[in-house]
Amino acid sequence: MMRIAIAGTGGLAQCIAHHLAAGTYHQFILLSRAAKLTAKGWQVIVVDYNDHNSLRFKLHGVDTVISTVSGTAQIALIDAAASVHVRRFAPAEYEGPPALRPVQVVADRDKNASLTRLRYYSQHPQSRMSYTVFVCGILYERFAPGGMAASVIGVQSGISGEGDYLMNIRRMKARIPHYNAAGEVVHLCMTSAEDVGRFVVAALDLPQWPTEMRMCGERMSAPDVVRVAELVRGHIFERAYYPPEALQDALNYARYAQDGPEQLRLHALVATSEGRFDFQDPNLNGLVNIQPVRFANWLQARWTGQ
Repeated sequence: MMRIAIAGTGGLAQCIAHHLAAGTYHQFILLSRAAKLTAKGWQVIVVDYNDHNSLRFKLHGVDTVISTVSGTAQIALIDAAASVHVRRFAPAEYEGPPALRPVQVVADRDKNASLTRLRYYSQHPQSRMSYTVFVCGILYERFAPGGMAASVIGVQSGISGEGDYLMNIRRMKARIPHYNAAGEVVHLCMTSAEDVGRFVVAALDLPQWPTEMRMCGERMSAPDVVRVAELVRGHIFERAYYPPEALQDALNYARYAQDGPEQLRLHALVATSEGRFDFQDPNLNGLVNIQPVRFANWLQARWTGQ
């Protein structure tokens, strides 16, 4: 039995906590800036990420930290965890493989800096804190009624609302990065937040953590993702296809117009066009006994009655 600390109380943290409580004997705490979720019977520890000594004290006895917070808060958490000899750390990634992400990226939220810190501590003789990045591609919840924000996921990202990514299912409109710069059809991997929680919890019992554990509910081409939504809604969507140069032109115009939200939406489409959410070796799928839900089944359940 391990003692787990989950940093954050948003939707993804709650999925992980739920599956820890329902399917394991591991003890866990949630680290939060404010007292939340106590009605669920979970132990919530209020933390100040600016208080290093207090954070160290609250991490004493913790085996594994699973973070869903980003920015300077996560960096402070990494430093505190390493200083009290936490054995393993999973940073707040939960998207495409970090190796596909540019060094300079819009709205990075210190993800690259966090990984640099983790690499350092994994080799430091006084720490040796191992880490893994959980890679899941695009969360299905981007396509839910209300978007990811309805599940309290990615609220600070600027693109968590309904219709902010790839298609607006309610309005039946889609902006599709169909082909990449090499002329190949764009693909993306996707997973539901619920299944991410199940995969992460199952991974806790693995004897060794590789530095990257990839999970995938379904890998599809961008046009096929829209086609599934059309079948669910029973209507053909208004489609706009964007080759890489058209995406760049649209992004340049959004910059000229100083339209910050549109820039974020277009950056996500550019990342999709560049294959940053695509991978073909979901190693975690083969390491644990989890059967993820298919995208069509998930989408049908979410939009029935809407």
